[in-house]
Amino acid sequence: MADTLSFQNILDHLLDSKKDIPHGHLQYYSDLDPKSLRLFLDIWSSVKPARKLLLLDQLLANLETDNIVSYIDIGLSLLDDEDGEVRARAIRLLAESDDPKLAGKLTDILLNDADLAPRMETANLLGEFIMLGELEKLPGTIQSKAEDALISIVRSEDTPALRKRSLEALGYSSRTEVAALIEAAFQRADPTWVASALRAMGRSHDERWNEDVVSMMLEDDPRIRFSAAEAAGELAIQDAGPILLKMLEEEEEDDDVVAAAIWSLSQIGGDDARIYLVSLIEKTEDEDAIAFLEDALENLGFTEELNKFDLLSLDDDEIDELDELDELEETDEDDS
Repeated sequence: MADTLSFQNILDHLLDSKKDIPHGHLQYYSDLDPKSLRLFLDIWSSVKPARKLLLLDQLLANLETDNIVSYIDIGLSLLDDEDGEVRARAIRLLAESDDPKLAGKLTDILLNDADLAPRMETANLLGEFIMLGELEKLPGTIQSKAEDALISIVRSEDTPALRKRSLEALGYSSRTEVAALIEAAFQRADPTWVASALRAMGRSHDERWNEDVVSMMLEDDPRIRFSAAEAAGELAIQDAGPILLKMLEEEEEDDDVVAAAIWSLSQIGGDDARIYLVSLIEKTEDEDAIAFLEDALENLGFTEELNKFDLLSLDDDEIDELDELDELEETDEDDS
């Protein structure tokens, strides 16, 4: 944390729109004490609009790569900014906040903000709060209010983009009416609604959707293929593994679908997935692609360890059932 004088220098630099914002300055905006936050807010109105967005975009980019920094104080302070784009970015700065008090404010923004951008970002973040509620890390009343708000948006005549984003956020919810909303969206002719339904399915971690997800993995529309590939990984659908490999081996043209398929393979696991990822790394020269593939390979290792742990956690009866199945399979192979 910088002292007040140093931070004042940082703010003076921010006010000069002719100067770039050095990456090294971004750490000084992290974890502001009350006095530094006051200094920041005092000069904020004097910062030109484009400069404000430039700073917030750089803070957001830094937040993705630096696990130490936190810009929650700035995000909270800018939730009522007059610029809708600033409010939207402020909400994104709160992605790591789990403060139950924030959920009420976000619900109000979702229902009443005058601009679409903050409402879209709020729908995303409310989904994270619903997930916390499902994990019993958030009071049930707060979770219910967030769910009620999102359900009302999905059922409304509001902007389709917001309704779809709200449906995706509801994917984390175990509320009974959510499944019907997902099913209704999945049955629509509009591929963007189908894609949103698939994303919600993936977030549900409910195997009831496995067959629907698999059925969409080779669709013509890349938006549907992307969401289906992503959901297959989140649901860890074993039957999806060979299909994902087929998509990749037949040189899927959409880069986003390729990335989703690779990551989903790392979530599903299996020897074929490991062999394929290693072969891709050996054939790839692009450094960013190699870094992504290495992350996927590391996640595959995590998946395999988790599967081993799940196996060890089975009780004796469950293990006996698995042994009996293995014996039956061996007998069938011998007979053939």
